[in-house]
Amino acid sequence: FNKSIDGGKTWTTIRPPHGDNHDMWIASDEPKRMIESNDGGANVSVNGGETWTDQDYATSQFYHVTTTTHVPYHVCGAQQDNSTACVSSQSSEGGFGERTAPIFYSAGGGESGYIAPHPTKPDIFFAGSYGGYISRFDRSTGQTRAINPYPDNPMGYRSGEIAERFQWTFPIVLSPHDPNELYVGSQHLWLSTNEGQSWTKVSPDLTRGDASTLGDSGGPITKDHTGVETYGTIFTFAPSPKDRNVMWTGSDDGYVQVTRDKAKTWTNVTPKDLPDFARISIVEASPHRPGTAYVAANRYGLGDFAPYVFRTDDYGQSWTKIVNGVAARDFARSVREDLKRQKMLYLGTENGIYVSYDDGAKWESLKQNLPTTPVHDIAVTERDLVIGTHGRGFYVMDNITPLRERSEATTAAALHVFTPPSARRGLDRNLAIDYTLKSGVKNLKVEILDAQGGAIRTFTNTEAEAEAAKALADRPAPPEDFFRGPRDPKPPIVAGHHRVNWDLRYPGATEFPGLIMWAASSRGPLAAPGSYQVRVTADGAAQTQPLKIQREATVLKDVSDADLQAQFDLAMQVRNKASQANDAILLIRGIKGQVDERIKKLDTGKPGKKPSPTLVAARSFNDKLSAVEGEMYQVKNQSSQDPLNFPIKLNNKIAALQGVIESADARPTDQSREVFKILSDRLDVQLGKMDAVIKTDLPKLVAMLQKQKLDTVTVTPLKTDPK
Repeated sequence: FNKSIDGGKTWTTIRPPHGDNHDMWIASDEPKRMIESNDGGANVSVNGGETWTDQDYATSQFYHVTTTTHVPYHVCGAQQDNSTACVSSQSSEGGFGERTAPIFYSAGGGESGYIAPHPTKPDIFFAGSYGGYISRFDRSTGQTRAINPYPDNPMGYRSGEIAERFQWTFPIVLSPHDPNELYVGSQHLWLSTNEGQSWTKVSPDLTRGDASTLGDSGGPITKDHTGVETYGTIFTFAPSPKDRNVMWTGSDDGYVQVTRDKAKTWTNVTPKDLPDFARISIVEASPHRPGTAYVAANRYGLGDFAPYVFRTDDYGQSWTKIVNGVAARDFARSVREDLKRQKMLYLGTENGIYVSYDDGAKWESLKQNLPTTPVHDIAVTERDLVIGTHGRGFYVMDNITPLRERSEATTAAALHVFTPPSARRGLDRNLAIDYTLKSGVKNLKVEILDAQGGAIRTFTNTEAEAEAAKALADRPAPPEDFFRGPRDPKPPIVAGHHRVNWDLRYPGATEFPGLIMWAASSRGPLAAPGSYQVRVTADGAAQTQPLKIQREATVLKDVSDADLQAQFDLAMQVRNKASQANDAILLIRGIKGQVDERIKKLDTGKPGKKPSPTLVAARSFNDKLSAVEGEMYQVKNQSSQDPLNFPIKLNNKIAALQGVIESADARPTDQSREVFKILSDRLDVQLGKMDAVIKTDLPKLVAMLQKQKLDTVTVTPLKTDPK
């Protein structure tokens, strides 16, 4: 685009980082500060367009979203002006987009349309773009092959002159019953059973095909006959997951069609209450009932911004309009039914997303922290809800189990604990524990229990703690300790829906003030596969739900539950031994601190005066304990980099083994066991020396102190503040 600083007499070309520019905002008080929007997102300049910010934030415009059968699954979509994009739903740190930047890859195709990942061949993707282009992409080889059903380039022709009218975002769908059946839509439905080598037309024209809508696009100087503005096309296609003979189509010019005999005959079942020329954005064939389908349609191109959403339960013979609760001008983009809970629906609109628990009779917002953005498509997975937005990229709502379980009873109860999903060792890093409180409580406790009911991990919060936390809310939080990890979460005690994430770990090793270790952690071992429980107690009222940890067999193909149990057993031994070392240090410091107090009273500080036998004994006693302490912990450490100069000691060496043992979900190596035995034996020697000093030397010192009428010394560890 261009700018002028002299009222339009002269112009200068400005080149932002991306093409297809749409809009601009210029600060009224500082004209050189501006924001420019384009097909790649938005860019900011503070110097009149000489330089611009990068587009490294989420502004992708996705037309559709789909998920793959990878473990963890990948999220895929075609993004405006930026090709197709797929990304793992779980980063290396254990969550979508968490900590590490997600790594995207292309799935073939182009900037618009659908992506159909092959369900049994995870490296094969079918993806489209305008002009009827569809590719077969093999990620294992990097080869992309054009497999257009009708490879006749439409450039320069009006819609009525094109033999096969393919929309900008024409549907590309694999059959849920046969992965070899690939369907695409022009104004006709096409089928390939050999991955695009050949195609068969399996329907008549399923669109309105009104000649008055198939003429020139654009003009009068330049027409838009690029194959992008093609009209009178199949815009959505939905084969029934329940009956392979039932399939639905929806056109961009307002027709809904259904076949009940696998494309032999078709019936126009457009809802009578749907105004003409509505774009049928999505038809959703129910995953639970063969005669049920849902339609999301819109007419914003005609100046009508009302939402149009319909349901049929009789193969389209009759339809019910289901828009109660949707904002009057929030037009519909997509609709999906939950995979596990019948009649639970999700609705994507121009401004966000809604949920219905009663088959669309009533909708309520599911926006949560989602910015105001068009939700063009929705994918429901086994545990998550995934959306593709047009302007803010992909979003994932992790673990929608509470939504599936929600009812009037759960929302009315004083306390309700939702059934946790099974945690998957090898894949999940956290287990979500969801509960609702009808009103705030004073004391809350969330406990992870073993199969016998013994407490493994406890998270607590009280009214006093909550008030203290509120008082500190404006202060900057301390940085997370990399080696120790985050502290235990405090479960919220206010009314509403809450989630506490258990990191699948048992309590960690004992710590002491000033503990510095190198490449070691005091965190607890990862729980092994098995049966567990979660118990939430709110002001004395408790609810318990079962939970399971299961091995993710797809990821851990060569690992058994017994291997993971062996890993847990050794990691627990390491934790216990590290705790034994740190407990001993606390005990030594607790005793030495008392002796130091006595030394202060015994040491007169007068030059030339010979120290008393009691003072000599006290110093000698502390020196002996210090020698033991110095073998168990590097007492010279003052900063995290000090271990570079001062060698780590036994507690650090032992604790560091846990990182080796848990470096992967596998049975511990023989060498890990061997080194643990060597280090444990060395620690036992030092513990024996400590016990001998306390047992033999301390009684003698106490007796000498008593003669000096000084307080006794007790075998008491150093007191520490709780985590």
